Amino acid sequence: MAAITVRGLAKRFGAVTALQSLDIEIGAGEFFTLLGPSGCGKTTLLRIVAGFERQNAGDLVIAGEIANDVPAHRRDMGMVFQNYAIFPHMSVFDNVAYGLRQRKVSRRDIQARVEEALALVRLEGYGKRFPDQLSGGQKQRVVLARALVIEPRVLLMDEPLSALDAKVRVGLRRDIRLVQQKLGITTLYVTHDQEEALVVSDRIMVMEAGEVRQLGTPREIYENPSNLFTATFIGTSNLLDGHIEEAGVIEIEGATLKVPGLAASSGTAIKVALRPEHLWIIAEDTPPEGLVTLDGEVELVSYMGSQSRLQVKTRPTGAVLEVEAPSDSSAGALAAGGRIRLGIRPEAAYYFDAASGARVR
Repeated sequence: MAAITVRGLAKRFGAVTALQSLDIEIGAGEFFTLLGPSGCGKTTLLRIVAGFERQNAGDLVIAGEIANDVPAHRRDMGMVFQNYAIFPHMSVFDNVAYGLRQRKVSRRDIQARVEEALALVRLEGYGKRFPDQLSGGQKQRVVLARALVIEPRVLLMDEPLSALDAKVRVGLRRDIRLVQQKLGITTLYVTHDQEEALVVSDRIMVMEAGEVRQLGTPREIYENPSNLFTATFIGTSNLLDGHIEEAGVIEIEGATLKVPGLAASSGTAIKVALRPEHLWIIAEDTPPEGLVTLDGEVELVSYMGSQSRLQVKTRPTGAVLEVEAPSDSSAGALAAGGRIRLGIRPEAAYYFDAASGARVR
């Protein structure tokens, strides 16, 4: 049985449509992420599931029962907010115990469950501290422990890491995923951070303007984007303008790509998307078989440790591409102004109709 089902769900705020007739099923024990830019409707959907907002149309089904009229406090959900929302005058222990005391749990059980929750989020021995004695990451762990200690059937998380610095974010997102897997708790997670979504999720729903652009596993979303929005929002994509010369033939940057099976007619304007890892830097005079070549000039080299990222301006049109190279290679040692030759394998690229953004190959 699905833990959460959304059927034809829509939400409007006055003249603004925040959600447009969504149909979703979230499996029991699944880590399901809502991903998209600000204003796409992801937090609105989370708030409807939590019971903080009411939809204008459609049904919300929780554990097989319609929950449209069930108040928030009876939905049995734990919530982790972007801002810590912990009581500054209470100790860590009392913050975590708050929900249990509201439920009239016995003192002995509260002691055991709070200690277990704190251990789960790596805060053993922190029970007597107060919020002003904690770092940002530790505060968010307290919030997570408080959400988990009540043993909810669904965990809701709204941008829980956005206020933290990069290193703390990476560590906490790893621990969130480990805890979720250990408990097997159904989790609905909201973020605008695509790397975060790829790392923690079982499935990702990419949203734009209140609609679903693509829903799939992290690998499916990254390696097989179904539209131009997903291809450019998830990861880095280099875009080149082209057009179909004839069946299976695209012209870009003065070069010809042979692409069998294109679902578009001659003359159609095409956007060709290439990940940085799908561009080859060619050192030899004769390129390997199957590569289509482009000449360019290095504009910028960004050292990133073992890898360097090169910003390259193509010679024919001035299109800007990002390319990755090992830092200890000749390409990684290039400086701005250096000439470079790039290779494209047509089968590695994604092809989209320039007008509609729909994938055509």
